Amino acid sequence: MKILSVAAALVLLTAPAFAQMPQMNFVPELASKTPEEKEQDAARDKAYKESLKKIPDAKTSSDPWGAVRNNDAPKTAAPAKPKTKTGSSATVNSSVR
Repeated sequence: MKILSVAAALVLLTAPAFAQMPQMNFVPELASKTPEEKEQDAARDKAYKESLKKIPDAKTSSDPWGAVRNNDAPKTAAPAKPKTKTGSSATVNSSVR
């Protein structure tokens, strides 16, 4: 009898929470479109593809500082100098051997 009352209490407590859950459609592919909607989608896709063809190719440099920078300046960075050990740490390391 005690188990039955516990089960009834659980059902009464969870019923309002279940009622507040939104109804979700986990399989949206089953929602079919009308022929008019399919025609509208096809026309929209066609207009989108045509608008993409109208975009010109970018042939100029997209450097925003190009007009400010000198033409004499090198475009690559100077090569890094190799690091050499100097000072007391070089002598300590050689004396440890």
